[in-house]
Amino acid sequence: MVSLTGLWFGSGLFCSGLLSWLLEPLSFTFMQQAIAVGCLLGILSAVVGSYLILQQMSMMGGVISHAVLPGVSLAFFLNLNLAAGAFVAGLFSALVVVGIEMRSRIKVDAAMALTLSSFLALGIILINRLKTNQIDLNSLLFGDILGVSNQDVWQAAIITALILILTRLFYKELEFYTFDPTGAQACGLPVKIIYFGLICAITLTIVASMQTVGVLLVSALLVGPALTAYLLVKELWQMMFLGAVLGMATSTLGIYLSYYWDLPSGAAIALTIFSAFLLAWLFSPSQGLLNNPENRQYLSALLKNIDRR
Repeated sequence: MVSLTGLWFGSGLFCSGLLSWLLEPLSFTFMQQAIAVGCLLGILSAVVGSYLILQQMSMMGGVISHAVLPGVSLAFFLNLNLAAGAFVAGLFSALVVVGIEMRSRIKVDAAMALTLSSFLALGIILINRLKTNQIDLNSLLFGDILGVSNQDVWQAAIITALILILTRLFYKELEFYTFDPTGAQACGLPVKIIYFGLICAITLTIVASMQTVGVLLVSALLVGPALTAYLLVKELWQMMFLGAVLGMATSTLGIYLSYYWDLPSGAAIALTIFSAFLLAWLFSPSQGLLNNPENRQYLSALLKNIDRR
């Protein structure tokens, strides 16, 4: 009887402590805004990231995320909207990659590497030469979701709503193009317009995510949740849905870790996303590393050799 009472009392204390841990940060407006943005971007990145992964365009997200820097610098210098400058620069970088690939013998991976480094270098030079040192370069590169404003929340909400509506309207066409671009072109679908639309969606997602994880870590948010879902489900819509749930959960957990442990928010979110991916990679029922009989036999043999030594 005493043990049961003690167990009940201990579980009550644990639940009370957990509830307090969850609710305390929500008393601050900046935390409410940060979690709202994190959840919105978790949904947005899962939807866009699913198409990126299935079309093997993940590196394009990295190129665009780095290429927004000169656009932000010029927009700040000209007193224009920073998001608009970032969008134009990101879109232009994607067109540069496509142009190099189509008009030369250079492969797309080399074009991406050259464009990424060049735009990043140009952005740093512009910040230095245009005397735009007022830009918080650290937050731009690594993110500061705890510093988001109400305007950032609305911007993320509008971009997320726009992408979700367009995805729902053209889901069948996008699915056809994703899995069989040659067949989609043969059937008369405007594949060039679809590709351009995907590039715009990637760029908008990156623009919305800059404040959250920064341009250097945005790839983690863009492909991480969708990649984790890819290991767990088979259908595209399931990948989007589960990726959105994982994106919201990992973003929120990363924000809490950043708040309580005084960690850089972008890095905390990125590592939380990777931790979720690592668990799926190890324990996925269909593709998990530890659920594969051959891998288990290999690990067992490796452990036996270690014991012998």
